[in-house]
Amino acid sequence: MSNHKMKAKYLNPFTDFGFKKIFGEEASKALLIDFLNALLPQTDKIVDLTFKNNEQLGQTDLDRKAIYDIYCENEKGEKFIVELQKAKQNYFKERTIYYSTFPIREQAEKGEWNYSLKAVYCIGILDFIFDDYEIEPEKSEVVHTIKLKNQNGKTFYEKLTYIYLEMPNFKLAESQLKTRLDKWLYFIKYLEDFQTIPKIFSDEVFSQAFEKAELAKFGQSELANYENSLKIYRDLKGVIETAYDEGKLEGKLEGKLEGKLEGKLEIAKSLKKLEVSIETIIEASGLTRDEIEKL
Repeated sequence: MSNHKMKAKYLNPFTDFGFKKIFGEEASKALLIDFLNALLPQTDKIVDLTFKNNEQLGQTDLDRKAIYDIYCENEKGEKFIVELQKAKQNYFKERTIYYSTFPIREQAEKGEWNYSLKAVYCIGILDFIFDDYEIEPEKSEVVHTIKLKNQNGKTFYEKLTYIYLEMPNFKLAESQLKTRLDKWLYFIKYLEDFQTIPKIFSDEVFSQAFEKAELAKFGQSELANYENSLKIYRDLKGVIETAYDEGKLEGKLEGKLEGKLEGKLEIAKSLKKLEVSIETIIEASGLTRDEIEKL
């Protein structure tokens, strides 16, 4: 175990394990509700959530691969997809749009149906910056809220909302935090670096969040799962970003999205040449262990 891991008191929320631990478990429901309510307008407050089984989505094999990090529904039947995007990949916006079609289609009723739909929210927490804003630093907002609009900027359809959080653009210090969302973003961005709980996190919800994130509370198998998740996160982030910058995987990462086997094999071959771990290649390419070992 490296010194960095020894020193960390709390988990890294950008790992699959950490993200699910804080927001995706039944016992974490109060935290997820609080976080989503901080993102949504005051009028749309969530009272309760039900986690839905990802596996039930989609009619074809390809559809069933649209497994979300978190998929839930509130008491009004509105759907929420919450996704973590760990490393810059081509077409990540398209992936969000594609994913949003499932909760829409899922609402189709058998027999007579008047096409009335419940709202769908897709939330992406990004550990990188949008390409289109990298050359315009003055547009470096953290929260991007997107709806369908007409040519005059008037909202055409209220019930489909995409929210992207660009975490590298969040730069507020503890003394500058004003809103509930500020606090959540500060918590997510710096959790792994905290040695003590900052005074600003004094309420019950954040106390629970820190308790769930404390590595000392984990059993041996949970700790092993987390360590593995952390390694995959670091490898994936390092390799994808390096390869992306150098153009080695440019245009190939779309294979994961569109389900093209050819694209997936290209990713896996490139990563295998770089001697990346099998787990990381599985995460990046969407292929199975057997498929990768045969390359």
